[in-house]
Amino acid sequence: MTAAALSGPLPGAGRVEFLGREGAYWRLRIKGAALLVVTLGIYRFWLSTDVRRYLWSNTEIAGDTLEYNGLATELLVGFLFALAILVPLYTALAVAALEIESVAVRPVMLGFLILALLGEFALYRARRYRLTRTVFRGVRFDQHGSAWLYALRALAWWAAVIVTLGLAYPWRQASLERFKMRHTSYGDLPGRFEGKGLQLFLRGLPMWLAVVAPIVIAVFAMVRLVDWDALSSALAKADDATMSNMIAGNPQLGLAAGLIFGALGTSSLFAVLLYPVFRAVVLRWWISGLRFGPVVVTSRLRIWQIYRAYLRFLLYIFLFMLVVGLIGGIGVFVAGTLVKPAHDSALDELAASTISILIYVVVMLGSSTIYQVVVGAGLWRLGAQTAELSEAQALDTVHATGTASSALGEGLADALGVGGI
Repeated sequence: MTAAALSGPLPGAGRVEFLGREGAYWRLRIKGAALLVVTLGIYRFWLSTDVRRYLWSNTEIAGDTLEYNGLATELLVGFLFALAILVPLYTALAVAALEIESVAVRPVMLGFLILALLGEFALYRARRYRLTRTVFRGVRFDQHGSAWLYALRALAWWAAVIVTLGLAYPWRQASLERFKMRHTSYGDLPGRFEGKGLQLFLRGLPMWLAVVAPIVIAVFAMVRLVDWDALSSALAKADDATMSNMIAGNPQLGLAAGLIFGALGTSSLFAVLLYPVFRAVVLRWWISGLRFGPVVVTSRLRIWQIYRAYLRFLLYIFLFMLVVGLIGGIGVFVAGTLVKPAHDSALDELAASTISILIYVVVMLGSSTIYQVVVGAGLWRLGAQTAELSEAQALDTVHATGTASSALGEGLADALGVGGI
């Protein structure tokens, strides 16, 4: 071989691939769902660990795969510690709401803010746990920085998003991603995020106009059409005849109600149709903003690829519901045939309740499994296969730094219902 060939880049040195097969992931998820039922949910810590090992080990970056070395027992211990924190907190908030009946709104709002703050804190610490359990070429990722500072920043941005009816969302995402990546590293290679909020805003503005603008326009039209003084007087009298006369004498009221319902229907339709576009735009923007030292990540993700994943999900859900409905109908018929001769109402109620619970569990677990396989893992695979690295040779000279983090954040996230893979 020539010197040029020896010093040239390896084939696929900057490529990212996903090597896993969907069939293997189906088996992993179906087995996990069955064990969740048998263990009354306790198996979820082992299921999360198996899922992460599968996804990590099948994600190949520049010729080498990721490794996840977290343990299910760590997640279980973290969850128990989280319960030790949250149970007294829930109890204190409940007692405060009962004891101060005259101003019960205050403890409720305070409790909501505390839980929201804890949720953002848990998300940051859970990300730190996952990163410090992620190894690439023998070097672990790391995350530092104050989780409390991140949580306060996230709450402040959520307030801005609510006040602006969602218009501040792109800048929120950019600010929080910059904070997270500024405190993220791969060994001694520092991370950063270069995605701009304005870029995401311009790409998402047409979707915002399609979803939010109809409601805003309808509200302004309703304010102009409705006679609020007459409406408040009629409500104060609480008289059906007065209300009927007011409605009959004010056709604008019916028009306003029609505008509101029409706007809600239009917004809901656009939200459903455009949600895959939103996911594609945000995911491509996020991947293309990732940096590790000189390493630049770009994404070739296309909107139709995300639509395909969601359409597959809807098709599988439709077929799954047909099967569940057929089997459930047969089960109800058989149970009715067996129970009816006994003429026992208590036995009838027991059979009906048992069948209802079984159908509910099957539908919930089945729908979740289908979503996680088709959409969850599908987006992971698409994100990996459409990503490319520039200056990937910088990954060859990284030195190991950092230590493993505790699983408290994962436990809090799980207990608060904000956890993820």
